[in-house]
Amino acid sequence: MSTAAERALVGVVIPIRSFTDAKARLAVDLPGATRGAFVQLLAERVVAAAGRMPVVIVTQSPEVAIWAEKQGLTVVVDSGGGLSEAATLGRDFFADQEFERVIVAHGDLPFCEELSSLGFDQPAARVLLAPCHRTDGTNICSVPARAAFEFSYGPGSFARHKAEVERLGLELEVVTRDDLAFDVDTPEDLANYNARKSS
Repeated sequence: MSTAAERALVGVVIPIRSFTDAKARLAVDLPGATRGAFVQLLAERVVAAAGRMPVVIVTQSPEVAIWAEKQGLTVVVDSGGGLSEAATLGRDFFADQEFERVIVAHGDLPFCEELSSLGFDQPAARVLLAPCHRTDGTNICSVPARAAFEFSYGPGSFARHKAEVERLGLELEVVTRDDLAFDVDTPEDLANYNARKSS
């Protein structure tokens, strides 16, 4: 990363509720500790995609906090208000340190390649959104750190986040990269993941 890029001060927020208790819909295919190890593997892929950008993990889980600290990552304690509040806590952490931009990334993107292009060299008033492969959820939000952007995760979040960009009068860029769109939430997603890994 160049010195100019480092001066841009872009941070990455990854909210992670848990490893062992996450992805309950995958329990039949990935029981117990196997599922926890899988969820951790996905999170490690997203952390690696952050490159040299500072990463904050927002969590209430002691196991996730221990893992993050071993990786040299900063931990912000989740207040338990859900994903939208966790994203806000992470964004505010970086805004308080005068970062210019924050990338909020889901921790379940198994093919995520890099995140830096979503942060550096972006106009100050631009928001970048990467929808999930169902074009329903929002896997990535890259927002100006001090914008009053209200995160609204859950079913239909992509449409709500687009509306939020319009409400704030900001510029929107929709990012349609397969490595950012594909997440693993359902047994069908897991089957597709395994097929892609073995091909």
